[in-house]
This record gives sequence, C-alpha cells and structure tokens, in this order.
Amino acid sequence: MVAVLDDTSVCANCGKESKSDDMNTCKRCKEVKYCNAACKKKHRSKHKKKCEKRVAELHEEQLFKEIEPEECPICMLPLKYEINQSIYKSCCGKTICDGCVYAMKMSEGKDLCPFCRTPKASSAEEHIKQTKKLMDRGNAYAFTMLGGCYAQGTMGMPQDHQKACELFLKSGELGSAEAYYHLGNAYDFGRGVGVNKMKARHLRACGYEGEYRCEE
Repeated sequence: MVAVLDDTSVCANCGKESKSDDMNTCKRCKEVKYCNAACKKKHRSKHKKKCEKRVAELHEEQLFKEIEPEECPICMLPLKYEINQSIYKSCCGKTICDGCVYAMKMSEGKDLCPFCRTPKASSAEEHIKQTKKLMDRGNAYAFTMLGGCYAQGTMGMPQDHQKACELFLKSGELGSAEAYYHLGNAYDFGRGVGVNKMKARHLRACGYEGEYRCEE
C-alpha cells in the first residue's frame, strides 16, 4: 500500500483544515496559512509581532550568509576581490584572473580571450553589444558592467545614475554581491536614488567592494 503524503494545513485564525496549495499564505513571513482573505485580515493584529520578528530573522540570515568566492574559469583559483586582479570579458561573460590573461598573451602573442578565444572587442560599441547579448541570457555580471558604464558615463553610455541603480538591482537579484555593494554606495551618496543610510549599510553588507573593470 502506497502512503499518501499529507499536504493539508490548518488556518491560523479559525483552525479549519484545507489543502495547502489552496490556502492564503502570509506573504511576509511565509509561515502561516489562512483558509481565505477574511481570516487573514482578522488574524493580522495577533500575528503582527511574530511576523515582524520572523521577517527580521530571515533578513539577517540573508544579510550575513557566507558568500562563496568566485573562481577563475581557467585556473580554478579563487578570484581576488582587490581592484585590478581580474578582468571581465564581454565575449563570453567570464571574469578571468590577470594571470591567465597574461599567460594567454605570452603563449600565443595575440589579444584573445583566454576562455573562448574570441578577439578583443574592437570598439566600445561592440563591447556594449556583446554585454547586452549576455544580459539577454541572464548573466548577472553583464548587468553590473553596464550599470557601471552608466554610473561613470563610459563606453559611450550617457551618465545616468538612475539607470545604473536599476541595472545594479537586477544584477543583485541574479546573484551579484558586487552589484549590491555598488547599489549601497548609491543609497549612501544619493546617486540615482534618495539618500538612505540604513539601506546603504544593508546592501554593502550583502556585497563586496569591486570595480567595473572590463576590456577597454
């Protein structure tokens, strides 16, 4: 006889049992369910403190979780966070350590990407075109790089801090810790967003310092 998994839940307000997928879940803490919106509204005042406490706990867990160091896709050594120790390639979207970039130039005498062997972008326009193709494929660092171009007004992009923040946010949502750090700086100095010191601290804690370093 095959056991049937119990996928029912109990309404936090009235105690009625129902199928979990059909119930109304608290959107903030995700921990309690209700049989309908009316029960959710009635229980709100009782649930508020517990909900806020759990939301704060979830935020702390996300904020201070350990970030695994990114590795160079060629030598597999951890990429250093220091400025000018690695370079982003818009051809394949890989971030490669300077050692592998140097080794490529010395071994073949050509300015090719050490990972995909694509020649270096011949112009800023070509670099941006390659970066946008990577963005279409969901490459987080491509969003960071284009955001940096807008923040600094480089690679033919007009300086637009608001656009830069939008790109940093998208990059962070895709997993870029560096993008969150840059977004934190934007909130600290009011570049493209309103000054918010608390958000600045939180976002910086989520990320790490880096520089928009790519092919020039």
